[in-house]
Amino acid sequence: MLDALRRSIAHAYDNTAYYRAKCDAAGVAPTDLRTLGDLARFPFTLKSDFRANYPWGMCAVPREKLARVHASSGTTGKPTIVGYTKNDLDLWDGLVARCIEAAGGRPGDLIHNAYGYGLFTGGLGLHGGAQRLGCAVVPASGGQTERQVQLILDLEPRIICCTPSYMLVLAEALERAGVDPRGTSLEIGIFGAEPWSMQMQREIEARLGIAALDLYGLSEVLGPGVAQERADARGTLTIWEDEFHPEIVDPATGAVLADGKEGELVFTSLSKEAVPIIRYRTGDLTRLHPPVGGVPFRRMDRILGRSDDMLIVRGVNIFPRQIEELILEEAALSSHYRIDVRRENARDELIITVEGTGVNALAERMKSRYGLSATVTVVEAGTLPRSEGKARRVFDHRKDKPA
Repeated sequence: MLDALRRSIAHAYDNTAYYRAKCDAAGVAPTDLRTLGDLARFPFTLKSDFRANYPWGMCAVPREKLARVHASSGTTGKPTIVGYTKNDLDLWDGLVARCIEAAGGRPGDLIHNAYGYGLFTGGLGLHGGAQRLGCAVVPASGGQTERQVQLILDLEPRIICCTPSYMLVLAEALERAGVDPRGTSLEIGIFGAEPWSMQMQREIEARLGIAALDLYGLSEVLGPGVAQERADARGTLTIWEDEFHPEIVDPATGAVLADGKEGELVFTSLSKEAVPIIRYRTGDLTRLHPPVGGVPFRRMDRILGRSDDMLIVRGVNIFPRQIEELILEEAALSSHYRIDVRRENARDELIITVEGTGVNALAERMKSRYGLSATVTVVEAGTLPRSEGKARRVFDHRKDKPA
């Protein structure tokens, strides 16, 4: 591990002016990494660094050595460009193949891949790994939901890969077609690209009769394939520590926290060539746990939320996933919801719109559990828009107005 870290940091330092300048400003060099504890002396890499060095400033190899280019789906500013050498693509395929196998996949499986293809890393990332494992891939990509339903019914895949919110859209489409979602050929779902709660995981498993497993990755670090919820270790995700060194840091101070403490997830890559990552602050909040089940890599909790997604409403800190958990605990409410935060007459207002039927106690339970008042509106099924990729459910209108 330590030798690999030294090589990766030296590769970044020697071949990118950005990393060299940042390390020099912090007064550290690759030779200063003598123990794992010394890694904390090295500066963080931020998403904003990718944008500041757009398009090729983060690359540690000549552009001519790249075999593929992806970009993040950023909502503001320039996208984050990530390049891959042939060796990087080979590494990526191998890690995604490991994820699929850990989830219960096996050679010969048919995989319905409904992640978006293109600059987003999900579609091609899962595609390459599935083929490496020896699976056949249906490259359905996103959208055309009715056609996807027909393909699932006709081709009978064993595994499906998509965002968890889109899996529920497919479940609805199956029901509209007169098909019991529990009666399809699907046995395993590999879901990621957006935070999702344990309650949503249980809903997917109950509605479709499949094992719903969490996949983690992000473009700046690699793409999907950084960590995977294993079939034999449900509830946490195993980080592939032979390729990525994880840390948990305090989101406010950046101080390294011990395993078991909740904080922001940070990654350093060990063998990436095109865009080596040194202490990349993901913005994702989780905690680390010891290895289990004979796999010698640490595990992490599913992502609670992003440090920049936390809502502060009338002095109360709350993550959208915590609200989702409350919604899905009520049988009368569905997984289709929208959260709006507005400031009216100098007072923050939390409005939750959710599809459902009958009487619910969501507002009372919000007040009881989090001390936060909310206006809850229940609407008929099908009222809220459906996402064909990453679902956008939170709208903070205060950002559009002066405080």
